[in-house]
Amino acid sequence: MFQNFCRIVFLLTCLISVGCSSGEQTVQPYTGKPLKLAVIPKGTSHEFWKSVHFGAEKAARELGNVEIVWRGPVVESDTGSQIDVVKNMITLGVDGIVLAPNQKGGLVDAVEESIDEGIPVVIFDSGLDEGPAIASYVATDNYKGGNLAAQEMARAIDKKGNVILLRYLAGSESTEQRENGFLDGLKEYSKIKVVSSDQRGGDNATTSKEKVDQLLQLFGEDLAGIFAVCEPNANGTLEALRNAGLNGKVKFIAFDPSDALIEALKDGSCSGIVLQDPVEMGYRGVLTLVDHINGKTAEPFISTGEYVATPDNMDDARIQELLKPSIVE
Repeated sequence: MFQNFCRIVFLLTCLISVGCSSGEQTVQPYTGKPLKLAVIPKGTSHEFWKSVHFGAEKAARELGNVEIVWRGPVVESDTGSQIDVVKNMITLGVDGIVLAPNQKGGLVDAVEESIDEGIPVVIFDSGLDEGPAIASYVATDNYKGGNLAAQEMARAIDKKGNVILLRYLAGSESTEQRENGFLDGLKEYSKIKVVSSDQRGGDNATTSKEKVDQLLQLFGEDLAGIFAVCEPNANGTLEALRNAGLNGKVKFIAFDPSDALIEALKDGSCSGIVLQDPVEMGYRGVLTLVDHINGKTAEPFISTGEYVATPDNMDDARIQELLKPSIVE
């Protein structure tokens, strides 16, 4: 049901969100009392989150009178630390929270506590289980992103062959939507067989490489393609394919860019990268929260767009902007 809802809202909002970067939007300066907003990512080590941070700070600068408190766990699997961060922000008395839950069920109570204390919450990047009355959900349509990955995979392997889906972590709503979108998207191709879809790479490149090494031992000889659903999984997958001498032979679709993945697009080791707009996500999350604090009602879901980089389009200006988004150093 949520997947259908997201797709409907995406169609209604795509004329606004697709193809627009935060730099193309006009923001009215905020003239109310100074606001202190907590922006809490899933983790702080990956480039994606540094770009979200950049977007959040950009929104605060354009609004004026808004301070961003950036806090989060180092690794994306540390739900306990993320809960502690939310509780610390409640104790600090921030005026609002922009949160990317690293576990869709694990953060429900903390978000409920925040709202009960009069601190509104905007969820971004990855969804939260039902319950808390959040102000809005600002994110990629991840189901659509997974579906785009399926279409790109089908093109890369000529619509036939054995394929692996490498999952991320259980309970991560965003990647679960990508996984579902990918598997559903491949159903229209009768000659494509998913030989493995129950293995998880974890939250870093090392564990992902180890998992893909095992999968290549089992399926590598007859494998046509593999899809990794996030940056650390994709980096580990790329390393495993190269070490096995299968890069280029086994077609590889990634989700989210890194320097290594961009180079892989250039040399043919990667056939496509599904792209989000993390700068816009952080930017729109802060703007939406400030609007809510000022009494404006936001759409329940705000899409920030989905794109695919390929060797053919990777030099286009908009794709370059998304392949190498601005970051907070």
